[in-house]
Amino acid sequence: MGNFKFIETKIKDLYIVEPKVFGDDRGYFMESYNRVDFVEAGLDMVFVQDNESKSKKGVLRGMHFQTKHTQGKLVRVTQGEVYDVAVDLRKNSPTFGQWDGVVLSAENKRQFYVPEGFAHGFLVLSDEAVFNYKCTDYYAPEYDSGLLYNDKEVNIKWPLENIEEIILSEKDKKQKTLKELKELDILF
Repeated sequence: MGNFKFIETKIKDLYIVEPKVFGDDRGYFMESYNRVDFVEAGLDMVFVQDNESKSKKGVLRGMHFQTKHTQGKLVRVTQGEVYDVAVDLRKNSPTFGQWDGVVLSAENKRQFYVPEGFAHGFLVLSDEAVFNYKCTDYYAPEYDSGLLYNDKEVNIKWPLENIEEIILSEKDKKQKTLKELKELDILF
């Protein structure tokens, strides 16, 4: 299919996307998104907002989602390296509560498509990382929510071998467990 390889993960609708990279002694060229290729792969989403963040080593941003105006995200790293994770929060999914993760880096140029109905987050593995993502809906802070990054029920295996300290925002320190999210009935 075109200039992308779409790799299915163990969770339905969650994809690793590998762009074809054309390189020579001048550098490289690649498409980071092409609607025709994505639609042919069954990913018929429309992106309405692009975001970028820069973080230092040990920063963990996540696990975020919106309860309304849910966002699908196509994420990639243009500088450095992160471990990117998605957790299935779709109540009727056979993989509800399960997670998958992938290393994204400026070097491997991989992308991760995280559809609506998932919590999403990443841990910075390099000294710095620039993280870019396309979203299928606009940010709506009044519907902002999250899953605790170290919830024992979900049991995400973060690669912490070379991380001296996990750096979290105050918001991310107080996210809810999967059990609490179920009790509040704000899952998808």
